[in-house]
Amino acid sequence: MKLYGYWRSLATFRVRIALNLKGIAYDETIVDLHKGEQLQAAYRSINPQGVLPSLFDDGDGTPLFQSLAILEYLDETHPQPPLLPRAPRDRSRVRGLALIAAADAHPLVVPRVRNYLGKEFNVDEPARIAWGRHWLAQGCAALEANLAADPRTGRYCHGDSPTLADICLASHMAGAKLFDVDTSPYPTCERIRDACFALEAFAKAHPLKQPGAPKP
Repeated sequence: MKLYGYWRSLATFRVRIALNLKGIAYDETIVDLHKGEQLQAAYRSINPQGVLPSLFDDGDGTPLFQSLAILEYLDETHPQPPLLPRAPRDRSRVRGLALIAAADAHPLVVPRVRNYLGKEFNVDEPARIAWGRHWLAQGCAALEANLAADPRTGRYCHGDSPTLADICLASHMAGAKLFDVDTSPYPTCERIRDACFALEAFAKAHPLKQPGAPKP
């Protein structure tokens, strides 16, 4: 498979984790968000929205887009190990947890939103960082409240095997780290994050381990 992504793209990070968990080989082409390469015609011909990631499956010339849709595609085409539980209520819970991170918090901190705040409303960089921290912390609080109170939470978000929810939680917590958010008030999120990153599939997909990432 061919993945278009960038080290700092949390959505690409989610897809990398899933590919690793499924044992699917892929090549990644870098689309530099900081240079605006995602908005250039070459990439817009692949993804008209100009966002990351995009994924080409071998033998099919149509790109897949939007990280959660890609994750479910990978789960349907490569069912082992499963990213969603079998029972409908459990599947709904896992999807709901995933959406807190991927649909409620993450879209508010992406570069196009931060750049718009600066260009259209003259929001300076410190205020834009504070904006990002706020929404990432809100996401952590929502995840913590749901995870800590539910007996279905196990070693991971739902039981003792990683699911779609763990992929999204891991990317959310990595984003919180990039924005220097204090996550100590969310101990369940921290515990599950640590369990996830103990797995090679998560660890080697981490943004700071990708080409172009800043050195520690």
